[in-house]
Amino acid sequence: MTTSAKQVISYIRNIPLIGEVSASTWRTIRNMRFQTSDTYWKERYNAGGNSGAGSYGRLAAFKAKIVNDIVAENHYKSAIEIGCGDGAQLSLLHIEQYTGVDVSQTIIERCKKKFSDRPGFTFLSRDEFEENAHTADVSLSLDVIYHLVEDTVFDDYMHTLFKAASDCVIIYASNKDEMTQDSHVRHRKFTDWVKSNKPNFYQETYIPNPYPFDADTPETTSFADFYVFRNQSKVT
Repeated sequence: MTTSAKQVISYIRNIPLIGEVSASTWRTIRNMRFQTSDTYWKERYNAGGNSGAGSYGRLAAFKAKIVNDIVAENHYKSAIEIGCGDGAQLSLLHIEQYTGVDVSQTIIERCKKKFSDRPGFTFLSRDEFEENAHTADVSLSLDVIYHLVEDTVFDDYMHTLFKAASDCVIIYASNKDEMTQDSHVRHRKFTDWVKSNKPNFYQETYIPNPYPFDADTPETTSFADFYVFRNQSKVT
């Protein structure tokens, strides 16, 4: 077990009441044999896992502030998030109409129950969304891209993400080409993909993460930053 893995387990175990159970779940997830990106997340959620440390604490608060500010400043009413995860991050976002899309049917059902009191919120599996594809003012990708290790999966995801946005695409991810020792993590310089495949979108903003990744505190730091793209045809 790596030093960072031991630190994460120690951190989780110290959480009152749920610590030991969560630590056990985390070990189960850690020991899962990687097959594909889709399978990894389906099995992770089936095992009781969550969307990861980035969806909680100060990282989640930072991400929520950025997204909420962009939504408010541009008067956006609707959003589609491709890779919505467990809804922890969503609980901090302010948007009237929201569609959450994920490869895990388990997490989709969990989110439906969690947000059953929000009539403007819809949750769809990836297959369901493809059958009922639509657009929103803004599409979101938060801590997803560097988990798409297969080239075809990454390419399909990016096309879906940009197709879902009528005006703005907000991405929170690393932006470099680099393989890692974690089988479910592969960094990609996705801005190159956007330039080559979506010339009608331009990068409007780059917002650095105030908590850059630190191997000694992996649960409260991240290698992701914000990149905001706008549809040129919508800019006046």
